[in-house]
Amino acid sequence: MGADGRGAQGRPAGGRAATFSPPSPSQNQLLAALTTAQLQPLLPHMTFTGLALGTVLYEPGSKMDDVYFPVSGVVSLLYVLGDGRTTELAVVGDDGCVGIALLLGGQTTPSEAVVQIAGYAYRVRSSVVLAEFRKGGRFGRVLLRYIQALITQMVQTAVCNRHHTVEQQLCRWLLLSLDRVASDTVSLTQELISNMLGVRRSGVTEAARKLQAAGVIEYSRGRIKVPDRARLEAHACECYSVVRKETARLDPHQLP
Repeated sequence: MGADGRGAQGRPAGGRAATFSPPSPSQNQLLAALTTAQLQPLLPHMTFTGLALGTVLYEPGSKMDDVYFPVSGVVSLLYVLGDGRTTELAVVGDDGCVGIALLLGGQTTPSEAVVQIAGYAYRVRSSVVLAEFRKGGRFGRVLLRYIQALITQMVQTAVCNRHHTVEQQLCRWLLLSLDRVASDTVSLTQELISNMLGVRRSGVTEAARKLQAAGVIEYSRGRIKVPDRARLEAHACECYSVVRKETARLDPHQLP
C-alpha cells in the first residue's frame, strides 16, 4: 500500500477503483537528469509500483533482480547483525535509486533495503539498467555521480554514529528524511527510529524529549513535525551539511 492508502496501481485499499495518474518518472532526480531520448530505452521496462511501509526490497545476500527509482517515500539501507540489531547506512528517496551494488559488479549485498516512509517507485529489471549503464554516456555518468554521493552519505553516517550524540544523530536523520518527502511531518515510531540509528529506544525517547522541549520538533503518537527547519539544522551536527553539500556538488543536472 502506498503512502496515501492506495495500492500499487492507485486503488484505495478495500474500496472501488479511483482515477489515478502515476507520477512522471522525471519526479525521480536521476531520471529527470536524462533527456527524452536518453530515457527512452528504459521506459518499456519500467513498472510503477507502490512502496508499502516496512516492505523489504532486498534481503542481505539475496540476488537483486530489480532496481528501484523512487518518486516518493524513503527507503533505508540497513546492516542487520546476527542478533537482529540494525544500523542504517543511508537513505534513498527521489534523489536516487535502490540497487546500486549491481553497477559495482555485485549481484548481492550484505545490507537490507526496507521502506521507511511509504511512497511509490519505478521498478526496472536490473539487467536493463546494467546494460544501459555499461554503454556509458549520460546515464552512466548520472549513476556514477549518485554512487559517489551515496558513499559520502554512508561514510558520514558512520562518523556521526561514532562521534556524535543521539540527539545530533536524530536531527541528521530527520533532515535527510525531510529532504526526500514533500512535508514537514514524518510518521515514525520511536522503535523504528532506534532500529535505524542502532541505539536503545530509551536514548531516542530522551533525545526526542530534549528536542521537543527546545521547540525543535513536535512529537505525538508516532508523528514528528518540524515547525522550524532552520532550528533543526542548527541543532544538527556537521554531518548533515557535509552530505547536503556533496549531494549538491554532484547534482546530475549539472552534467554537460
